[in-house]
Amino acid sequence: MTSSIPATTAPNPQAATQPGSTSSQAASFAGGDFQTFLKMLTTQIKHQDPLNPMEGSDFAVQLATFSGVEQQVRTNQILEQLAGTQAGGLAALADWIGKEIRTTAPVAFDGTPITLDIRPDPGADRVELVTLDTRGRELLRENIGLGSGEVDWAGRTDNGLLPDGIYSFQLISYRGDEILSSGAVAAFTRVTGAELTREGARLSLHGGASALETQVTALREAR
Repeated sequence: MTSSIPATTAPNPQAATQPGSTSSQAASFAGGDFQTFLKMLTTQIKHQDPLNPMEGSDFAVQLATFSGVEQQVRTNQILEQLAGTQAGGLAALADWIGKEIRTTAPVAFDGTPITLDIRPDPGADRVELVTLDTRGRELLRENIGLGSGEVDWAGRTDNGLLPDGIYSFQLISYRGDEILSSGAVAAFTRVTGAELTREGARLSLHGGASALETQVTALREAR
């Protein structure tokens, strides 16, 4: 029984120093630091022809070239790091698809009740829930009592249900006629997708709504 060993090619000790190895030299130059470049420049001065010395303008051009390449390398490194971070963040958000988030961003209503997270001011003696459309116009105002926690909003009006659409909610806490607090109400909705935008990671939500990752305050399995 015989075995064979793949043939290998002996390295050429002159390959790394051949004038034609431009890609290797460029990478070394671009990845070097300013001190390395100064050493190269000093060596060049020492070995220049004294009868035909390099002009000062040539030195300036070399310095400017090195500076520009160095800045470009640093920019590329930053972009690579940013791309890696964004790709990792998007991969993590992929696990959110199919789950429910709690968000203060507008959510879609299709006739199915929306679960809202109600948190009135502890000193309130009256609480109103205000429903707004995508333009911020008030569509519905309801007295909802003093309870807190998750409640199902059915979108009912005196004339029936509100039409399908995307809505947001405000909670106003009163004591007498005084407003103690007002603010956005968080709602639960299902995640259907995710993408990276200039604003950051944006989640696609049920019914065509969307929310930035920064607008998400909780995540849970879909009910």
